[in-house]
Amino acid sequence: MAPRGAAALTDAGKGGGGERPRLWPVWLSCVAAFVAIVAFSLLAVAIVRAFYPDLPERAALEGLPGLLAGSIASSAAFALTALIASGSATAAALRLVPGRESGRTLVLAVVGMLALGQTLDSLTVLAGLAQQGNMVMIRQALAQAVGPDLFLAVLIVGVLAGTAEEIFFRGYMQTRLVQRLPRGAAVFVTSLFFGVFHMDPLHGLLALILGLYLGWITELTGSALPAVVCHVVNNALFTLLTAAWGAVDGFEINLALGAAGAVVFAGTVLCLRTAPAAPAESAWLTSVALRVWKRLRR
Repeated sequence: MAPRGAAALTDAGKGGGGERPRLWPVWLSCVAAFVAIVAFSLLAVAIVRAFYPDLPERAALEGLPGLLAGSIASSAAFALTALIASGSATAAALRLVPGRESGRTLVLAVVGMLALGQTLDSLTVLAGLAQQGNMVMIRQALAQAVGPDLFLAVLIVGVLAGTAEEIFFRGYMQTRLVQRLPRGAAVFVTSLFFGVFHMDPLHGLLALILGLYLGWITELTGSALPAVVCHVVNNALFTLLTAAWGAVDGFEINLALGAAGAVVFAGTVLCLRTAPAAPAESAWLTSVALRVWKRLRR
């Protein structure tokens, strides 16, 4: 039995008249998302300055208030662009319903995401790049999060940003591209744009690699929901650990963490590749996903 996500993808590719969807709307949606991010970010800057008039402008914008406001702005831009660009597409057509994944597959996917993230993080330290790029500013901002601010940071950086980005990149963009391009090419192009939108060479490279994994998980399961879960858990855990302990420095410990992460990642990928396919189960989860999608489109 084909998974719901894969079936929806096949039906969408047939498009009623047998024509595959054109690619230019996908490229246009990327431009629209960029414009929306800039516009919403300018609005976010104005709001932060209004709410924190006593803070120096740089401290407000580069600190936790600026990070959270910027995350809300970019999340709103991605979600709004995906909703508009997808037109009358259903949640199933964007693969925002369960696919072949089972509970075991989902756990393995999350473990693989965390292991890959740790490996990349350790590699940046070992390569002497830990103090470069916008990740330094992000870590410094999250280090200010305590109590209610930490809860808000997890909600915004973890849940909101992770979900919105996956809806746009894996749910909309990759699903459209895979109807015209080979799956590998669609995953790579989507991941490339995912990296570019992080607007920082180092952060963008790390995002591209993580995007390749998320794209592979999406094609493996026939659903973008596992990628959403992986992204949300990764961002939320990163936020919590950064706020609690900060960055992990030191050559030896990062060598050990990087090696362990690489081994765990390779093991999870092997397990995922050999895991038996499970039909789209949990009808209640499908119902929840459809209800959320309908509310977003109102």
